[in-house]
Amino acid sequence: MDSRGCECHSRATEGADVDVVELMEWLAEQGCSVVFKADGERPPGRRWMVIVSGGAMGADSFFRTDLASADACLEATLTHLESRGFSPFAL
Repeated sequence: MDSRGCECHSRATEGADVDVVELMEWLAEQGCSVVFKADGERPPGRRWMVIVSGGAMGADSFFRTDLASADACLEATLTHLESRGFSPFAL
């Protein structure tokens, strides 16, 4: 693993699993704070939450998504990172 990308398996949209812990480690290495949470007390459509902020995304950056599944949160997070030109899959 290096600062340009993590050894994540592949993009979730390509049908492969993405190791959430590895992605969180990569984001932390980039100086980001990351929260990945499941909350059984929330309604089914919003039980999963991801927050990513700071670090290489910028001091004023903040991303949060609340969705129905861990996979949906992961995909939304990867899409957001790529939209900012910040991807663990960059070579």
